[in-house]
Amino acid sequence: MQINLKGKKAFIAGIGDDQGYGWAIAKALAEAGAEIIIGTWTPLLKIFTNSWAQGKFDASRQLSNGKMMEILKVYPLDASFDKPEDVPEEIRNNKRYLDAAGYTVSEVAAAVAKDFGKIDILVHALANGPEVKKPLLETSRAGYLAALSSSSYSFVSLVAHFGPHLNAGGSALSLSYIASERVIPGYGGGMSSAKAALESDTRTLAWEAGRKWAIRINTISAGPLRSRAARAIGFIDSMIEYSRANAPLVKEMTAEEVGQSSVFLLSPLASAITGVTLYVDNGMHAMGLAVDSPALHVQECTTCST
Repeated sequence: MQINLKGKKAFIAGIGDDQGYGWAIAKALAEAGAEIIIGTWTPLLKIFTNSWAQGKFDASRQLSNGKMMEILKVYPLDASFDKPEDVPEEIRNNKRYLDAAGYTVSEVAAAVAKDFGKIDILVHALANGPEVKKPLLETSRAGYLAALSSSSYSFVSLVAHFGPHLNAGGSALSLSYIASERVIPGYGGGMSSAKAALESDTRTLAWEAGRKWAIRINTISAGPLRSRAARAIGFIDSMIEYSRANAPLVKEMTAEEVGQSSVFLLSPLASAITGVTLYVDNGMHAMGLAVDSPALHVQECTTCST
């Protein structure tokens, strides 16, 4: 049973390169026949479009049928702002924003509707915590609120503004992380709180958006990936090794696995699934004990003969 999304249009917010989960989701959707529209962080717009034009993504763009993933259009998007009047003057006058226009959530949603009419799929693949390297006890109020604004409320805003432009039966998806419910030392700055809010909002939005527009809302709690954003946190290699040592499936996760799971949730095959946090993490979420812990080895040695 194959997933056929031919004729469906998907807007993916948060793609800035070809390394992260957003790119993997876009490519998996393209494999299924969907048409791809991208919103990229405003300061990265020129870098992304220039890299695309120069062929730097060509190897990553190749689909299984030999064709290349195409993009209908790329929009500048800063999901920290809902309306033009929300943008502070220092941002408007920033050199990375001066040449951009219409990058708030409401403006991008209106532009996509004007350019393409109704769409079918909405993907939120963005997050930002300016103080993510700080422990929660050292996180400022501004840093904490910025993490929630960029990483969780941005999904609420996207659904609110794109919802009227999604066809009935459409679907929206975000990306979460196990730090929403378990302590991950080093993943600070309010980002764990933002992921917890994202998962809670997924359930509430499923109810509200389902009744209002007949669309589905889900999130994927993905395992660690060596993406550009994850490398910025500083300990992604350790997290990947920890998962490999302790998860039920002893292998490194790939972005493609999250892409494939996303396509299922976003497709008609999942037409009765909404309000769900789906774990795509080699089963790491199920574990309550680190089997590579030195404490276990000490215990084993007390029972062994010398």
